[in-house]
Amino acid sequence: MHDVLIAGGGPVGLGLAIELGQRGIDVALVEKRLQPQQIPKGQNLTQRTMEHMQKWGVEKAIRDAKTIPKGIGLGGLTAYGSLLSGYHYDWFKRASVDRYYYTENERLPQYATERVMRDRVAELPSVTTHYGSTVKTVEQDASSVTLAMSHADQSRTDKIEGRYLVGCDGSHSLVRRQAGIAEDQTDHDRLMVLVVFRSPEFFDLVKGFRDKQFFNVLNPELDGYWMFFGMVEWGQTMFFHAPVPANTNRDNFDFRELIWQAVGQEFALDMDYVGFWDLRISVAGNYRADRIFLAGDSAHSQPPYGGYGVNTGFEDARNLGWKLAAAQQGWGGEFLLDSYDGERRPVFKSTANDFIERFISDDRAFVRRYDPGKNRQEFEAAWSERAEGGSAAGIQTFNPNYAGSPIIDTVGNTKPSAVGEHTFRALPGFHLSPCKLSDGRDLNTLLGDGFTYINLDGDELSSRQMQQAASNVGVPLKTVTIDCSRGRQAYGCSQILVRPDHFVAWSGESLGDCIALLGRSAGHVYGDR
Repeated sequence: MHDVLIAGGGPVGLGLAIELGQRGIDVALVEKRLQPQQIPKGQNLTQRTMEHMQKWGVEKAIRDAKTIPKGIGLGGLTAYGSLLSGYHYDWFKRASVDRYYYTENERLPQYATERVMRDRVAELPSVTTHYGSTVKTVEQDASSVTLAMSHADQSRTDKIEGRYLVGCDGSHSLVRRQAGIAEDQTDHDRLMVLVVFRSPEFFDLVKGFRDKQFFNVLNPELDGYWMFFGMVEWGQTMFFHAPVPANTNRDNFDFRELIWQAVGQEFALDMDYVGFWDLRISVAGNYRADRIFLAGDSAHSQPPYGGYGVNTGFEDARNLGWKLAAAQQGWGGEFLLDSYDGERRPVFKSTANDFIERFISDDRAFVRRYDPGKNRQEFEAAWSERAEGGSAAGIQTFNPNYAGSPIIDTVGNTKPSAVGEHTFRALPGFHLSPCKLSDGRDLNTLLGDGFTYINLDGDELSSRQMQQAASNVGVPLKTVTIDCSRGRQAYGCSQILVRPDHFVAWSGESLGDCIALLGRSAGHVYGDR
């Protein structure tokens, strides 16, 4: 029997397999595709996602696999009417929050990311892969989950058994349905097309946007919905998304004309791929049904507005991974696995409501209110205001956090959310920002695979007390004891307890009941909420 079964070996399933495999957990991963699907999606990898890649041992390989040359910026812009209309501003300046993370963001096609991650999975002896196999059924009882799968040649159906199963099998998840988990949807009733095209001439047209790799076009006729482009291979290939009429198929619509309209000029192009998707937001009613869990698009799906999808899925994998490992290794409390839903589902709901839906509603309000054809002066004033403040607002406040989680020592009436100010302060429930030590090392390099207790006063007695408490509770703990005034000033405290996923579980100036603190953080008690 395996410890964990993973249904679906896209980026989220692969990330979870790596997270668990590096912790020595026996994993079986089932994926229907023999090779990654050659469709460019999931391109924007945030700084936080690249921290995951660093911990999973693939950061360098991911950056080496990028399809855009170094020196080409990772930014984007929003244009009004058409890409070449002359009205545009920088959008979503991810680099503006670089200093709060240990790594810089990156951009490359999802299939390139998957290839790197598949190579890493192959290096982990505790992970067994079944590529070219399709999940047919999942069944669970009080002690295990059984997965039946058919193979590519349809010659036979095999069954494998695990103590837990995680569905990473996409927005039409079979695992979700067979686990009996309901799904809530917000349907925008919009059919979207994805076109992948090759055109050196396009790159000539946008050569003035040297530091940009994606372009949003706000056409007033679309009532707040975007047309947008993204680079795939420098000098050659782009992808393009746009709303199309509901009855559109590959044969009855002029996609070349639509692309020309979005750009504002005709140019030579060859189309390599045309596909369709529905613009909707969905979230599972629960991310857990006893021994079955959901992660990635099987738990939540959203349009690719802002590149949240794959990054949200990777954070699912990091959050759930250490908790499943803790359950298998015996030190996770009875409430720890429940905290996965309690932390991740509210964060997705906030991402959907406070960012994706807000983008659409704000843009709709703008195009309905302002029209350069009717009042150019009024339009240009409003457009300048968006350019000065609107582009920075989204990224500055997008900071997923677990403040208010019952396993986080949080003060006040808060709850997990995607909204949060970036700060170096070590706030419970928030990601720990980097800090350079006096000897040149970064504190990130000292964090352990389990919990890490950081004592910036250099107080060995407190560190020994925490280590003894960890032994009593059975929680893996590394202590970092250094005298660092720079760290105390930056973090706003002298002592920090960091979780295995590098979120702050507690911070303060002096320890109280160490056993109670570690017990709560490991899910042995569920706080007072």
